[in-house]
Amino acid sequence: MGIIELFVLAVGLSMDAFAVSVCKGLSLGKIHKKHMCIAGIWFGGFQALMPLIGYYLGKFFTEAITEYDHWIAFILLLIIGGKMIKEAFEGDEHMDGSMTVQSMFLLAVATSIDALAVGVTFAFLKVSIIPAVSFIGVITFVCSAVGVKIGSIFGTKYRARAELCGGIVLILIGAKILLEGLGIL
Repeated sequence: MGIIELFVLAVGLSMDAFAVSVCKGLSLGKIHKKHMCIAGIWFGGFQALMPLIGYYLGKFFTEAITEYDHWIAFILLLIIGGKMIKEAFEGDEHMDGSMTVQSMFLLAVATSIDALAVGVTFAFLKVSIIPAVSFIGVITFVCSAVGVKIGSIFGTKYRARAELCGGIVLILIGAKILLEGLGIL
């Protein structure tokens, strides 16, 4: 997986965290840099941690299913991307402005579950995991911090578009992996 693909994947994965950060910014109203950093650290940290966990889980199964790994990667990314697209068309959710440890922990886990599955696909694709998860974490940190700021300025106007774009990107990456695995690309 090249740097451009990894960047696109990282941006796609960060869209859930970005959308939640926008809602946080909206709920907080007046924000400080501290709010941006809190969101960035929680969401970026979990977006880096979850694919790392998924990677090591996937390593257990790589040997047994190498022949089908491109199909598994495609199906996982299709499901994740489809879920994000579906959420983009659902009604707006209410988000409170709380940035307590409990609140941020639950949101960070919820927005990074998709990254766990991506970590499993990284194991199948033999991706160099430490640079990949570091990159994903940094991109998500930036997107989340910016999301809080944007939310405080614009509100939830772009939440659905961000999730829609993220879902489409993940599905396209899954299709590319499948076509490469089948020898078409």
